[in-house]
Amino acid sequence: MSNIKVATDHKSSEDRLRFGLVGLNFGLKILKEDILNGSGQKFMDFQAACSLNPAVVDEVSNRYGVRPFYRLDDMLADDELEVICLFTGPAGRARLIRKIIDAGKDVMTTKPFELDSQEALDLLEYAKKLGRVIHLNSPAPLTSPDLKQILAWQDEHNLGSIIGARCEAWASYREEEDGSWYDDPALCPVAPIYRLGIYLINDLIRLIGIPHSVNVTESRRFTRRPTSDNAQLGLSFPCGAIGNIFASFCIDDGQSWLNSMTLNFERGTIYRNVGPLVSTKPRLNPEMRLILRNGNELIRRETVVAGSSEDYQWDSFYEAVRSKSPINFIEPARIVAGIQVIEAMQRSLKSGRIECLQPVSSVVDTVL
Repeated sequence: MSNIKVATDHKSSEDRLRFGLVGLNFGLKILKEDILNGSGQKFMDFQAACSLNPAVVDEVSNRYGVRPFYRLDDMLADDELEVICLFTGPAGRARLIRKIIDAGKDVMTTKPFELDSQEALDLLEYAKKLGRVIHLNSPAPLTSPDLKQILAWQDEHNLGSIIGARCEAWASYREEEDGSWYDDPALCPVAPIYRLGIYLINDLIRLIGIPHSVNVTESRRFTRRPTSDNAQLGLSFPCGAIGNIFASFCIDDGQSWLNSMTLNFERGTIYRNVGPLVSTKPRLNPEMRLILRNGNELIRRETVVAGSSEDYQWDSFYEAVRSKSPINFIEPARIVAGIQVIEAMQRSLKSGRIECLQPVSSVVDTVL
């Protein structure tokens, strides 16, 4: 883990990272909730917007007083921009990021990172060689507070290794087909897992390690898209641990997006966001519980932590860009491992069998 001191004071407008936003669908959601009115506000300075839809670009430009761009190449030629926040679909994202870092700009992007594990690994190693920064929210560059709490309890209470994990993420979507990448099973494989369950895949990789095989089941209940809306993924790990991730767009119970996790250790169990909410207000911070046995006594611990594994870490991104630190605090192999799981999941869906993860080779461009 880096020894960089994360900044916590409010940055002046001159000191904040001058960024252009590429992708004005999901990107606008992140802009409003996470940057302009969230934790990114004191680190990021919104200056430009880019999309293939000129009408949307013009609307965003007029609303926020930022420079409009209709082509990525034109935005990258703007020397005032230090950073690109890229919120386009994951297919082919590595090629877009390569173009961005070749233009001398750093990148914040989102999950899922890519669809092609080899493309992802090549990009991350190439960026490291260039000294450029690429961060995303899942897997995050630094271990998040909720995962830190799990690891701390595991060590403090001598829980032993993880035996099993059951993870859940659901919401109520009644989406219509719109021609986006969400409609394409090749670009959005096993949609609930790829769109929601990817957080949980990355969490389990951080806590247990890289799985060696997966199996998957999917169905379509309510959505009008040609992709599934109900799915379950099984993971087997070399250590003998077994994981299960259930993700669905079909459940309307006021408990959406909890990213619940039950972790059974040799000598105890840890719960994250398990159990019903007491109101319809979302859990802003993860609720953590531990139970273990000490002789005939049950030991219970409960806490709420300030931050989850799905958060964008704008503070660490700011420090990495300003200090010209290495590309990632997390190892590229852990980022790529989540993509390898998705690739194996696609193969499992086609074959109907358990599929092993396929390794990717380390290839770095020699021409800079």
